[in-house]
Amino acid sequence: MLSVSQLSIDYGKTRVVNDLNISLEKSEILMLVGPTGCGKSTILQALAGLIPISEGEIKLGKWSATPKQLVPPEKRSVGMVFQDFALFPHLTVVQNICFRLKESSIADHWIKLLGLEEFRDKKPATLSGGQKQRVALARTLAHQPDFVLLDEPLSNLDAALKDMLRWDIRNALKQAGVPAIWVTHDQEEALSIGDRVGILKSGQIQQIDTPERCFSVPSNRFVARFLGEASFIEGKLKEGIATTRIGNAPAHGIDCDESIVDVLLRPDDIQLIQNTQTANGRVIWVRFEGGSRLCAVQLQCNTVVTSRVSHEVVVNIGDEVFVSINTTHPLAVYSK
Repeated sequence: MLSVSQLSIDYGKTRVVNDLNISLEKSEILMLVGPTGCGKSTILQALAGLIPISEGEIKLGKWSATPKQLVPPEKRSVGMVFQDFALFPHLTVVQNICFRLKESSIADHWIKLLGLEEFRDKKPATLSGGQKQRVALARTLAHQPDFVLLDEPLSNLDAALKDMLRWDIRNALKQAGVPAIWVTHDQEEALSIGDRVGILKSGQIQQIDTPERCFSVPSNRFVARFLGEASFIEGKLKEGIATTRIGNAPAHGIDCDESIVDVLLRPDDIQLIQNTQTANGRVIWVRFEGGSRLCAVQLQCNTVVTSRVSHEVVVNIGDEVFVSINTTHPLAVYSK
């Protein structure tokens, strides 16, 4: 089990990671997300032993690294997958994967699993971005690391390829049975792939939990907004029910008791009906998303909420509409 305790990292006099605590079980995938500059990649570099730590401990099996007890990268049995692939251009696919390997049969296993058999004698320059990333992953797993670090491995690929390759990588990591920390700036990627998700802000973990709980029960407003479209409407919490201007729903207080609160609404929590006779809001913008449309509605109380409707529903800016809460799951509520 990989264990990170009270880890802090300084760049000069600036603290970029503060009091990080993480533990990973065998074959668990932890996704780290957060805005640019929040410390995601710095954490990976520290875990790999590429930069020193200022406080805390990193522990895995037989080794433990602290500010005074350094463990070099080659002693950590760590595999790294980068966004720029980091392949040797003069070596073939099989040579890249087998680099410094004594036994090539392990490499053959990952070449077959990741669909690289027809490319084994090709050089990187002839491969697509997705094929290069598969080679990089195969090389990492063929060396049988004790844990794997992935630094935005899909950021250089197009959207259609990302969706397919993210599952190939997840399945390969699960088959290898190694814990992995995967850094990404893509919230959808984090929520769909991770066993758990960690959200960072200014070098501090805001929440680590299952994707479902991070999305449905965010620990604070920052997490709520970072993981997707989030609207807040004033309401009153009493006996587990939130009462608002656009309807009532079961609710769970995050940082508050029964009182006047702000209720978190996702676009799928809100029903939109085009009925001007009972209208309680006006559409101020519409975004076509392919299979759906995301609509922002300004309520009569001036609060703005977003609602997602089918792409077959034609909604225009300026339309008078009726919106209401349409959910049975408990909504997260926060103190005013």
